[in-house]
Amino acid sequence: MAMRPFFGIQLALMDEAGKEIELKNNRGILCIKKPWPSMAMTVYGDHERFLQTYLEPYRGYFFTGDSALADQDAHLRITGRVDDVMNVSGHRVGTAEIESVLNEHEDVAESAVVGFAHELTGEAVFAYVVLKEQTKSQNIQPELKSLVKQKIAAHAVPNKILITKHLPKTRSGKIMRRILRKFANNEFNELGDLSTLSEPQAIEEIKNLLLNNQTYHF
Repeated sequence: MAMRPFFGIQLALMDEAGKEIELKNNRGILCIKKPWPSMAMTVYGDHERFLQTYLEPYRGYFFTGDSALADQDAHLRITGRVDDVMNVSGHRVGTAEIESVLNEHEDVAESAVVGFAHELTGEAVFAYVVLKEQTKSQNIQPELKSLVKQKIAAHAVPNKILITKHLPKTRSGKIMRRILRKFANNEFNELGDLSTLSEPQAIEEIKNLLLNNQTYHF
């Protein structure tokens, strides 16, 4: 749901270069421009960490750690956290931002994006996509590629896309990205603690798809 900020909160969207962009028909990193009454002032016992986390990433702004989308009426929608950032050919790309665009496609139910090692670009984008039951598109991968290129940039386009029926999640519904990241890097053993996994078949399904080369490459 897209909303306006609370009274007294002045928001800003920042681009990859750290410059403020128009708060209309844009997507970027969400920051706060001016102090507000309940603003955090420090982290107990570690003020330097507070400065590095919230004030130094975008000088003169308070960094929220979220990415956001502004519509034509300057209404904002949080698209995800930017903690998980990939470096693709020198460009910083947030996984949440790519997921948000993929999920805009009418046939996509949900997605999960991770980075994997790439000899040319350093990191590349791997997208796991779950489609809705009544999917209209017969060749959805190129459509997803085009959508990401149009909404973000060419460097954010997934290098690989895997269509799967399930994503591995914890019982609380959180996607287990560390497993997807291992799979994207062709690591299928030593997956770590799986005690919170809600649907074990999701792991086997994705593993089998990858081993049988069902990934769409660009």
